[in-house]
Amino acid sequence: MVAVGAFTTGATTVTKPDPTPLGRVVPAPASVRPGGSPYRITEATVIRVDDTPKAHRIGEYLADILRPSTGYRLPLVNRGGSGIQLRLAKGSFGAEGYRLDSGPRGVVITAGEYAGLFHGVQTLRQLLPAAVEKKSVQHGPWQIAGGTIEDSPRYAYRGAMLDVSRHFFTVAQVKRYIDQLALYKINELHLHLSDDQGWRIAIDSWPRLATYGGSTEVGGGTGGHYTKDDYREIVRYAASRFLEVVPEIDMPGHTNAALASYADLNCDGVAPPLYTGTDVGFSSLCVGKDLTYRFVDDVIGELAALTPGRYLHIGGDEAQSTSHEDYVKFMDRVQPIVTKHGKTVIAWHQITGAHPVKGALAQYWGLDDTDAAEKAQVAEAAKNGTGLILSPADRAYLDMKYTEDTPLGQDWAGLVEVKRSYDWDPGNYLAGVPSSAIRGVEAPLWTETLETGANIDYMAFPRLPGLAELGWSPASTHDWDTYKVRLAAQAPRWDALGIDYYRSPQVPWPAR
Repeated sequence: MVAVGAFTTGATTVTKPDPTPLGRVVPAPASVRPGGSPYRITEATVIRVDDTPKAHRIGEYLADILRPSTGYRLPLVNRGGSGIQLRLAKGSFGAEGYRLDSGPRGVVITAGEYAGLFHGVQTLRQLLPAAVEKKSVQHGPWQIAGGTIEDSPRYAYRGAMLDVSRHFFTVAQVKRYIDQLALYKINELHLHLSDDQGWRIAIDSWPRLATYGGSTEVGGGTGGHYTKDDYREIVRYAASRFLEVVPEIDMPGHTNAALASYADLNCDGVAPPLYTGTDVGFSSLCVGKDLTYRFVDDVIGELAALTPGRYLHIGGDEAQSTSHEDYVKFMDRVQPIVTKHGKTVIAWHQITGAHPVKGALAQYWGLDDTDAAEKAQVAEAAKNGTGLILSPADRAYLDMKYTEDTPLGQDWAGLVEVKRSYDWDPGNYLAGVPSSAIRGVEAPLWTETLETGANIDYMAFPRLPGLAELGWSPASTHDWDTYKVRLAAQAPRWDALGIDYYRSPQVPWPAR
């Protein structure tokens, strides 16, 4: 339902929509103080930015969103005054926080760092009518409710993983997903670049990894891979949206594409055929061969050189074909290679069964009912200093079916409707884990059953915004009954952006 105000001109009563309430955004802001008259964007509005290249880029990003739908010029200027102002200032904003002040003379977004300005822009977008996202001129009015929002994230790590190995997705498709993530203040893009079904990044020292190992995908399609320039473009584009790319090379299991590409990586020197199925746990690098570690060093070295971000993910899950002794030996030898190349280790939570190096992060993907001993192992590592990223599969995995009738996805972790995906607290999810060990959350999207951008949309939305909120918003704002109303209000925006989504019966969607 859209709130409206009314006024009379002669014999005609004209209605106009009220501005979106300041608190009706996702993720929920930390503090909202509504009050005062709204600001209206008109043909006279300008966007005022600090005279720095980064500030100009954020201002142009905002203008590029607003110009097509409003039809206004919205020039960027450096001097102060009315309009929309983006400014850096000292304050207690943190690395990503911001304040948004709106009144009749304008909107001011203030932050201590550029990431905060960018996140403030995402809030401003959501305070405008959904039609602002369209690429042709729309009817206004373009109003922002009066008042103040003060906001900063609960967790520093707020991620989404896209599996490009089971099915390959183009640079353009990845960029589109980045734009969707940015709208909800996600700041980490985890790219699953290698698996049994495909190797997706060019490595100069081992060229067949991409040209042969990347030549297929689940179901036997043609696959594909990113050249180094492709990958650099993904990294650049993500950085322009204040996301950091976290590349993953899964090991010692999930390695059939590599083993098929180079026979010498196999213990018996015989290359297996390329694999296009969906089974897991059958492949392993040869832990006893020195060549294995030269291979790992080469791959990690080249990938680290391409990646300006802090992290490099080494997988480590479902290594059923590697003995526990060999798994520990492998991880003890590989982790120092990652740190040698200047990156922080991330691995799936099975790394806690080995010896996580100082500073390493373990990504938990277990279930609510995962074996207590496994959870205790993770908790013990957390107590000893290993940070945790939470991705419980029966809560956060975006490839799980919503219901038995969902045409895409899997159900090995259960059916995950929108409420279940949202209704848990990262701060107390794992018993025995100190809250200080939780670095954040991540929403993985595995693609065994996903082949198109529309498939990504349908499985990510509407669950992705809720997981973004778990990472950003204070625990005090966590409430399903109020969240589902805010979530429903996002639907017209997704329609305007061309995002196909699942219309869950748990959410009070507006009529189309």
